Amino acid sequence: METPTFPPEPAPPGTPPGAPETFAAMIDAVKMFEGFSRWAAACRAEAIDRARLWTEATDLSVPTTGGPRWSPRVAGHRVLVTELACALRISERAAENLVAESQALVHDLPATRKALQDGRIGYRHAQVLIDHTNTLPAAGVAAVEEAVLPKAESLTVPKLDRATRDLRERLHPESITERHTKSVTDRHVETCPAQDGMAWLNAFLPAPEITGIANRLRDIAEGLKAEPGEERTRTQLMADAFTDLLLDGTTTAAPTSDTETTAEAVEHRSTPRIDAPIGVGIRPRVLVTVPVLTLLGRSEEPGTLEGYGPIDAYTARRIAAKAPSFTRILTHPETQAVLSVGRDRYAVPKDLRTWLRVRDETCRFPGCNRSAARADIDHVTDWQYGGGTDYGNLVHLCRSHHRVKHHTAWSSRSAGGGRVRWLSPSGHEYETEPATHIRPPKRKRLQTQGSAAPIPDEPPF
Repeated sequence: METPTFPPEPAPPGTPPGAPETFAAMIDAVKMFEGFSRWAAACRAEAIDRARLWTEATDLSVPTTGGPRWSPRVAGHRVLVTELACALRISERAAENLVAESQALVHDLPATRKALQDGRIGYRHAQVLIDHTNTLPAAGVAAVEEAVLPKAESLTVPKLDRATRDLRERLHPESITERHTKSVTDRHVETCPAQDGMAWLNAFLPAPEITGIANRLRDIAEGLKAEPGEERTRTQLMADAFTDLLLDGTTTAAPTSDTETTAEAVEHRSTPRIDAPIGVGIRPRVLVTVPVLTLLGRSEEPGTLEGYGPIDAYTARRIAAKAPSFTRILTHPETQAVLSVGRDRYAVPKDLRTWLRVRDETCRFPGCNRSAARADIDHVTDWQYGGGTDYGNLVHLCRSHHRVKHHTAWSSRSAGGGRVRWLSPSGHEYETEPATHIRPPKRKRLQTQGSAAPIPDEPPF
């Protein structure tokens, strides 16, 4: 069989004729083309909004006999949406979203659209700002954009979403308790068919319950993974445990006595208890930040659930009251600066590990959003090269990125203040910041002296 040949790839712009193409030049070319797509997305938003304005201005005068549900404005909007859906070969719901997003970018978030046009942020970054500002008053929209947009240029989409969500909670005219009370009535479970005989099961539930479910499934998977002969992955084990518990498990809303067998009792057993105390699945591994006045019941300032973000004061106090083991983190009522990491718990991890977990929240590799609670603790400067075992030289890395650091040309160094500067194999630099800026713990600096020490068997490495 003849070996197929392919035409040579075009050299990145600016490459001298005959010069060898470097890996760094390839990465720069990718960044350049991504910049083109971002510029195009900003131009598309402006074009779509012009079409919206034209449709509203012209179709308002078109007679319609559809009644109020099909007024000229409604008819004009439907014309625009269907035209876009056909022209772009997308669903009408996707076209609806494009129209709304374009209107927001052009009229409500002009600085965001300019940043998109300049290539400083991507379209998904812009969507995060749109999603979090669409229910805020004009002053709140401007405040969010001014505060978050500079960060968007260096954050991944999940991290930007977290930062923007926190700010939105503080600026929203309705309290988080009021909004949570309304949202919890929308809890539901839905199914969606997929390919190859598979399907999705999605649940929209309060964040603490979802966190507890996920933690319980991980714990079960970790236990099963240790069994001899177990070949399933942790992801498969979590899915199998989820299936087994739902199909063969029992409900938490059990009858009060063994003799209760009435129809009312049966209905009681099958009814979800949304207001029931937090179950045992959420207790062992939840880290909640609670402002001190909220904990005392003198303020309704939101708390923070690790890996999720702001939760209403009632839920924060409920978790704090019901959990036999949790980390208490006191914050200043005005500045929100962390004052102390509590030690009043039944099971207390080492102080430094707790402090680092609060500071990092996630893996500190650029763009990674895996929880610090399930990550390794790594020496920024390796232990074998004299790196100290102290807060300034330790960060969380998920197991995958821990291996990337030690088995590839990626390298890192401390940039002070908990920041880590990463150097990629292509020579590009990236910097990550801690999720929470807190004072260093008052503890003696532990570091190696003299010659390099042997690498320990267990993390931190």
